[in-house]
Amino acid sequence: MTITPWWRDAVVYQIYPRSWADSDGDGIGDLPGITARLPHLAELGVDAVWLSPFYTSPQHDAGYDVADYRDVDPIFGTLDDFDVLAARAHELGLRIVVDIVPNHSSSEHAWFKAALTSPPGSPERARYVFRDGRGASGAEPPNNWVSMFGGPAWTRVTEPDGTPGQWYLHLFDTSQPDFDWSNPQVHDELEDVLRFWLDRGVDGFRIDVAHGLVKADGLPDTDLGLDAANDATALAPMWDQPGVHDIYRRWRRLVDSYARSGEDADRILCAEAWVLPGEALARYVRSDELHQSFNFEHLMTPWLADDQRAAISRSLAQAASVGAPQTWVLSNHDVVRHASRLGFPQQPGLRRMEGIGADDPQPDAALGLRRARAATTVMLALPGSAYLFQGEELGLPEATGLPDDARQDPTFARTNGVSPGRDGCRVPVPWESDAPSFGFGPGERSWLPQPAEFGDLAVDRQRRVPESTLELYTALLDLRRRHRLGRGELTWLDGYPDEVIAFRTTSADGAVTVLANLGAAPVDLPPGATVIASSAPLRPDGALGTDQTVWLLA
Repeated sequence: MTITPWWRDAVVYQIYPRSWADSDGDGIGDLPGITARLPHLAELGVDAVWLSPFYTSPQHDAGYDVADYRDVDPIFGTLDDFDVLAARAHELGLRIVVDIVPNHSSSEHAWFKAALTSPPGSPERARYVFRDGRGASGAEPPNNWVSMFGGPAWTRVTEPDGTPGQWYLHLFDTSQPDFDWSNPQVHDELEDVLRFWLDRGVDGFRIDVAHGLVKADGLPDTDLGLDAANDATALAPMWDQPGVHDIYRRWRRLVDSYARSGEDADRILCAEAWVLPGEALARYVRSDELHQSFNFEHLMTPWLADDQRAAISRSLAQAASVGAPQTWVLSNHDVVRHASRLGFPQQPGLRRMEGIGADDPQPDAALGLRRARAATTVMLALPGSAYLFQGEELGLPEATGLPDDARQDPTFARTNGVSPGRDGCRVPVPWESDAPSFGFGPGERSWLPQPAEFGDLAVDRQRRVPESTLELYTALLDLRRRHRLGRGELTWLDGYPDEVIAFRTTSADGAVTVLANLGAAPVDLPPGATVIASSAPLRPDGALGTDQTVWLLA
């Protein structure tokens, strides 16, 4: 019997641990809080949970600065708490995917501490990217690279004897020194970390900055900047270098060795790789490399019919060229929530939004939510796997009014407030509308302030309420599973206005027609069609309204 691997059509739900549920009242979410709220996800109907980092960390970048890859930070709990969480998830039929951060460690990691107390050229420094500076006294950085969080990508250290010394590379914050992946010790260490968590029963890994591990030989200057992605990411010498694929072939062999009896490749690897063009991204999911990679091109595509059709077609073709399923996502912890992102006027061309401040132009909240519901109803009918970000099933908007003194994203500090940063999508989830901190914790404390409008969007205000966003997601996920849409094939349909996205997804368990109206004029539904899901109520005349998507059985 041929086994279809679970991950090829899985719906994976991202939990940002500090913002999901707080069990002890300190204002920060934790692992016991996650465990207590897992039944919500079982009822929602997802297949797996992805946990953002919960490892020991000074938390300069919300845990993406890892000081100990084999332990839980005390603010989140203990390893025993993780074991309880994983066991409970598996009891509920939920798989567990954890973050791995292989591009860099925390500056508090034991390896980096040893590097700072060791001389240039030492084995301890060889685990990181240390270089002599330029100029007669070495006072200039080794190259002109800049940090993704703003400012230079190099910091000069003071040597043990007190003299100004070498520089170390950090593509992100100064507290996140980049590993040197030309060093075999780095390979061995990170593979051992994978084994540690596989041995504890995790079902896969989401790989942070998967395209950044290997840098171009010689670390050359660049005129493109770190966000050069409009044409080919690999033109920037710090991204998408050929050597990353050798790393992931080794990792694939490792996780495949953990496949459970009777299941095909049931431990998975998913890349966070901001890589363009799509053909380059497809190389990450060849049969001997990673199982999945996030489709950020689709995430950045505006809510315009021509752009959506083109992005979906390209995405499916690129994945099919290497025999992989496509992976769809509309929100995560690094981008503006799509309920707000889509509330702005839509313009052709890819755009990545990282934050909205109180003084910035504000989204149309009603428009954004209507479009977000319609876009999600399109996404969940597409063949492949889908990732959801915590709270999107509630229609949570971006928290755009956060005061400056509450912001904690290092991007805000390193750009002197020019970039609002990513805190707006990370605000704690509301569970109970009338409870302190909207049920996030037992008291009022919340590490980021929750907007007042979150109360009306709390889980208890939406559960089993017809036409709520939570009930829409629940219904879509149930129908998606019953009709096996993730395992289907997409066929574009003709005969509709240009502003309508029209396709049919057909699987062995049925066919669903999807119509999304992105135009101003109402659209009549096909005669005899049965509506099984709709992102909004149909018009009184039964027509499909603006920014509305339906699933039909015809």
